[in-house]
Amino acid sequence: MTTTEPQPAYEEILYAVADRVATVTLNVPDKRNRLSYLMRREIIHALRTAEADDDVSVVLVRAAGPSFSAGYDLSTGPKTSGRQSASYYQDDGTRPERWVDAAEFDGWTDQWARSCVRDWYTIWDLLKPVVAMVHGHCVAGGTELMSMCDIAFVADDARIGYPPMRGMTSPDVPFFPWKMTMAHAKYLQLTGNSVSGAEAARMGWVVKSFPPDELEAQTLRELRAISSIAPGLLAANKHSVNQAFEIQGMKTHFDQSWSWHSFSGNFRPGAKAFRERLDESGLQAALDWRDGAFRAEGFV
Repeated sequence: MTTTEPQPAYEEILYAVADRVATVTLNVPDKRNRLSYLMRREIIHALRTAEADDDVSVVLVRAAGPSFSAGYDLSTGPKTSGRQSASYYQDDGTRPERWVDAAEFDGWTDQWARSCVRDWYTIWDLLKPVVAMVHGHCVAGGTELMSMCDIAFVADDARIGYPPMRGMTSPDVPFFPWKMTMAHAKYLQLTGNSVSGAEAARMGWVVKSFPPDELEAQTLRELRAISSIAPGLLAANKHSVNQAFEIQGMKTHFDQSWSWHSFSGNFRPGAKAFRERLDESGLQAALDWRDGAFRAEGFV
């Protein structure tokens, strides 16, 4: 394999380029690759680095450890974590749009949801295709990252879903109606249930699933073929498809997601129940409260 010169150093991801493929690896396996503020900033920086690299045709997003991603980090934010607060600034030292924990925000807008949409628009608008390779658990914010990628290949036994909708908020990035049929979109968004990778492929949420021990080899096989296409042609084809969805109103829908996120997470009766349990008794107690009825019935 041929590689380019040394790539930027990151704290929570790995970045490498080989054979015209830039690989972004989520790399906090001991925390199931939860999406911290820092990790999000590093992902965006890596994507833009790949976009500017003439030796890159396609970007692969994958993860180290047993899970792709457990979703957004519920434990820390820029107010409480000095380590993550470094990511609160752009490369030129200026502040981006302010992030606010939705559970602490009582105003008319919801900057948390706006920041999630803004970050993952980077994938949508990138001139180069972005491919996700998903294994293990991929839940909540992890599904937003996966679903905004142009192509997703997953392991047959991956567990993919959005359980926070059971007791917290509506999605930050409301991708469900744009990735599957109305029947599946309503079922998954109303229940927060998870499906296997094989089921996700059957319903069209992802493009293909493979046996776990074949996932990497099959994904790399696909990438070798894709990367042989001229980057300019890949960009034209990607944005031609994107334009069709934008004409149908996808971006208008996404741009309004903050309002439903804010209403569901701040203004409905009982909206703070999950956060109160999290603060009082810890994450496991909060998850038991949120998911108990679904576990009792055999759902995950």
